[in-house]
Amino acid sequence: MKNDSFEMCMLFDFYGAVLTERQQEVFDLYYNDDLSLAEISEHTDITRQGVRDAILRSKNILSEMEDKLGLVRRFKESTQAMSVIHTMAQELDNINCTRFHSPDLDRRIVEILKLSEEPQ
Repeated sequence: MKNDSFEMCMLFDFYGAVLTERQQEVFDLYYNDDLSLAEISEHTDITRQGVRDAILRSKNILSEMEDKLGLVRRFKESTQAMSVIHTMAQELDNINCTRFHSPDLDRRIVEILKLSEEPQ
């Protein structure tokens, strides 16, 4: 069930607010704190089966939200595109430095590189 942890955490980050507080708590304990069903059951005073059901319901809700809205998919696509833009701007910078030596082009490339950097 945890083999899709990263994807589920992404869905939770984007859509977790649509879950009930209890679903959020159980989901967070399972995926982010890496607790077992038994540990969550003990912590929340819900049966192990109840914990399992809550996780499955939450996964279904989050997956349905992604199917309808596609925010995680679009985020991944945007991140990938920005990475490609950054790489291309670096290549243009190298070409400008070796061939053209254009200060105007250099200024624009620097701006593109700043805008396309990954946040720290």
